[in-house]
Amino acid sequence: MQTTRPFWALAIAGAAILAVTMGIRQSLGLFVSPINTSTGLGIVTVSFALAVGQFVWGAAQPVFGAIADRVGPVRVMVAGALLLAAGLAITPFMGSSLGLVVFLGVVAAAGAGAGSFSILIGAAANRIEPQRRAFASGFINAGGSFGQFVFAPLSQALIAAIGWVAALWALAAAALATIPMTAAFRERRGEPAHGHTAPGLTLRGQIAEASRNPSYWCLHAGFFTCGFHIAFLVTHLPGEVDLCGLPASVSALSLAIIGLANIAGSLGAGWLGQTYRMKWLLFWIYGARAIAVGIYLVLPRTPATFYAFAAVLGLTWLATVPPTAGLVGKLFGTRFLATLFGLTLLSHQIGGFFGAWLGGLAIQHTGSYDWMWYADIALAATAALVNVPIREAVPQPVPKAA
Repeated sequence: MQTTRPFWALAIAGAAILAVTMGIRQSLGLFVSPINTSTGLGIVTVSFALAVGQFVWGAAQPVFGAIADRVGPVRVMVAGALLLAAGLAITPFMGSSLGLVVFLGVVAAAGAGAGSFSILIGAAANRIEPQRRAFASGFINAGGSFGQFVFAPLSQALIAAIGWVAALWALAAAALATIPMTAAFRERRGEPAHGHTAPGLTLRGQIAEASRNPSYWCLHAGFFTCGFHIAFLVTHLPGEVDLCGLPASVSALSLAIIGLANIAGSLGAGWLGQTYRMKWLLFWIYGARAIAVGIYLVLPRTPATFYAFAAVLGLTWLATVPPTAGLVGKLFGTRFLATLFGLTLLSHQIGGFFGAWLGGLAIQHTGSYDWMWYADIALAATAALVNVPIREAVPQPVPKAA
C-alpha cells in the first residue's frame, strides 16, 4: 500500500496541474483576433508576443527544472502559478507591443513553464518505481490534453459571453487553483527514493555527459519539429479557419478535439513505451503527422474536414512527450531528468517560436498559410528519420504486479 498511494496521488495531481497550465497555453490562440481588434497592434505583433511566449515557456523549463532538482518541485510550481496568474491578469492593461510581449510572452509563459512537463514528469519519476514511469508520464501528459479539451471551448465561450479581458482574468483565477494540488509532491518522511544516476555525478557533469551523446541531440532535433508544428497550429488554426469563411466555433471545437484525441494518444504512447522501443514510437508519430497534413491539404475546407484533421493530429499531438522523456531517463537516469528533459523542451519551444512567428509573417505577406503547411510536412518527415539512429536498449518486461 505504501507504493500505490503515492503513485496515484502524484499521477492525478500532476495531470490536474498540467491540465490547467497547458489548457491555458494551448487556448491563447483564440485571443489573437480579439487582442488585435481591441489594441490595433497588428496580427504580426500579437503573433510575435505569443512566439516569444513559446520560446520563454521552453527556456524556463530547464531553469526551473534545475531549481526543482535542488530545492524540490513544490516551490517551483507555486511560483509558476503566481507568475502565470499575474501575466494573464495584467495583459489587458497593456496597450503597447512591449507590454504585450513582457506580460503575455514572458511572465505568463514562464509561469506556465514552471508547472509543465519537465518539472511534473521529473518530480514523479523520482518518486515512483522505474517500471511505472512510462505510464505515469503518459498519464500526466494526458492531463495536458484534457486541459486543452476543456479550456479551448471554455475560453471561446468566455470571450463571447464576457469579453476577452474578463476571460483572461478567469484563466488567471484557474491558474491560482493549481497551488493546493502541489501538496501531492511534498517530500514524505520515510518514502523510498526511486531516482538514479551515476554515483557522484553532479548536475553540471550530467549536462556535459548528455551534450556528448549523439542520441540526446537526435531527441532535440525531433522535438524542435514537434514545437514548430504545435505552436503553428495552436496560434494560427483560428486564422486558417477564418480564411475558409467558417465561424470561430469551428477552431475552438477543433482545438478541443485535438486535446481529447491526445488523451488516447498520450496514454497509448506511455503504455506502448513499456514494451516497444521509444525511438520507433517517435518515428511513427512524426511520420503520421506528415501524412495527415498532406491529406488535409487536398481535402475541401469544411467543418468536417477540420474536425477529422484535428482528431488525427490529436492522436500524435503531445504523444511525443512520454517517449522523449522516457528516452532521456533511459539514457541518463532520473536524478536530473527535470533539467535534461527541460533542455529538450527548450529545443521544442525554439521550434515553437518559429512556428508561431513565421505563421504570422506568412499570412501577412502571402495571404495564406500554404508555405507553412509545406514546411510542416518536410520537418515532420525529417523528425521521423532523425530518431532512427538513437541508441536505445530493448525494454525490460513490466512485472505483472505493476
